[in-house]
Amino acid sequence: MSTPLDPRPFSVEYLENPSQDELRALTLEHTPAVLKTGVGSLDKITRNKARQAKYTYVVTETPSADWSQKTISRAEAAPLIEAQRAYIEQQGKLVAIDAYVGLGDRAYGTTWLYTPEGANIAAMQQVLGFPRSDVESEAQRAQAFQPTFRIVYTPDLMLPDMPGHQAILVDLENWTTYVIGADYFGESKKGALRMLCHYVYQQGGLVLHAGAKAVTQKDGTRVTMTVMGLSGTGKTTTTFSKQGDLTEPIQDDMVVLWPEGALSLTENGCFAKIDGLNAKSEPVIHAGTVSPEAWLENAFLERGGDFDFDKGVLTPDDVSRLREVLRLTGADEKALDQYIRGEVTAKDVIDDRGVPKDGWDFVVWTQNGRSIIPMSSIPGAADLHHIPTVRSMGILNRDEGRDAATPGIVRFSSPEQAAGYFMLGETSKTSAAGKERGKTRSPFTQPFFPARHGLQAERFRELAATMQGVTMWMMNTGYVGGEKADEKAGNALKVKIPHSSAMLEALLEGGIVWKKDPDFGYEIVDVDAPENAALVEKVPVGILAPMRYFAEAGRQGEYEAWVVAMKAQRRSFLEDYGVDASIVSAVCG
Repeated sequence: MSTPLDPRPFSVEYLENPSQDELRALTLEHTPAVLKTGVGSLDKITRNKARQAKYTYVVTETPSADWSQKTISRAEAAPLIEAQRAYIEQQGKLVAIDAYVGLGDRAYGTTWLYTPEGANIAAMQQVLGFPRSDVESEAQRAQAFQPTFRIVYTPDLMLPDMPGHQAILVDLENWTTYVIGADYFGESKKGALRMLCHYVYQQGGLVLHAGAKAVTQKDGTRVTMTVMGLSGTGKTTTTFSKQGDLTEPIQDDMVVLWPEGALSLTENGCFAKIDGLNAKSEPVIHAGTVSPEAWLENAFLERGGDFDFDKGVLTPDDVSRLREVLRLTGADEKALDQYIRGEVTAKDVIDDRGVPKDGWDFVVWTQNGRSIIPMSSIPGAADLHHIPTVRSMGILNRDEGRDAATPGIVRFSSPEQAAGYFMLGETSKTSAAGKERGKTRSPFTQPFFPARHGLQAERFRELAATMQGVTMWMMNTGYVGGEKADEKAGNALKVKIPHSSAMLEALLEGGIVWKKDPDFGYEIVDVDAPENAALVEKVPVGILAPMRYFAEAGRQGEYEAWVVAMKAQRRSFLEDYGVDASIVSAVCG
């Protein structure tokens, strides 16, 4: 960075680092579509139900091939940034949050600036940022804050001439992101983390879209495990599940990998999905979500403010009660009233897969509800100032569909093979992807890396060469042989949370007897080995060895077709990104 960033670049009144109570009051005064829960916390219902990559642009004059995201020239971006400046000055106030992304020597100061209607986003961001007192000395805190990154956020400024009437402009020369017209918290969180990806890469590291936890094994060894995964794969759930004698959560979303397996942090809490949340399977996330101090987005509340984490289709009574909130967040008034009066029913506007027709999205409650949980509320969290070296690295693939055949857990046989599968970032699309469903691939599960994605595979191979004795693996957190409806009908297997925990525990203990998969060359659990009997007792054979499940179900031809398709698709994907031939060969043979 050539010149220091100005943390207060506008001529307005600044609300300097308000307390959580002050931000709560500001939210109730200025933020639209906010509901109060039965425990007193605040729940913002957003227009955007997820991040909007299609409205995100890197501000640059260099060729678009150098970037993984859309680009916009400085000349095109200038009037949009000017419109935001004019809007800010018209509002006359900004909420300023100064905090750090990370701790210690690899902490990066960040300033977030929000117009008042974004007070809820400011409050959530304040929870995730590390305060200056955790990073700076008393003498440093007496000086003006000097950020590395800056985010300027105006949720309710609409851009009539832009697609979606919004834009997220990423200026990596000046380390500033302008968020215009988006009201989803993820744009604030990722605004800083996207810039961090680029900054860290220039310093020889690699940001991973991964959770991390410290695990103390039975022999007393303490190691860090990283868990990569796209939204909906179970990354947060896996991070907070218990393995070994002691499991200490470190991060739930993004970490930074450095040479020799060193790890640095990004956030002081987690932004957790709450769809299907219950106290039995995810006690930590559930307790944090139902706390009076929590901040929520898109949690469904019953009359009286009680949570319903399993809400799907709304009834006419639900829509009537929430009509104003639904209107404020984009629902058509005519459609709302037709549904309330019963002139249009859910069956009329929702297809067999549960996807609503255009204009009727409000009928199905989003499955991408979220809550913010500070690390201080997570029992047994690791001491974030003392993180052990990375010794286990994995990726989650939430496989589903008739051709879901990813084994419950596999161990990669070489760093090149691991680099290839991490680069593939395979999973199935979830509600966070909008109406789209089906298989998807995202390099390193990292949709936030702004530069050319192929660089991630190259950097990972460099880092892996410095990391001796690290176990690298992949786990299926979805299904084998089908999806939800198939599993209910007895025609598929679901990988449940206890299955995942059992597989990870066995992996960490080093007690699994592996064998080479004949089709893909990675190692799978030898389900016939006596040494694996305890694991097979906890996890169905068909999950550990899908080829056996398909054979016993009389679907061997489907499995063989899957093998051929996967090899071809994986090769095409990796070669399109210019991945080294040795990595492609390790994956595809």
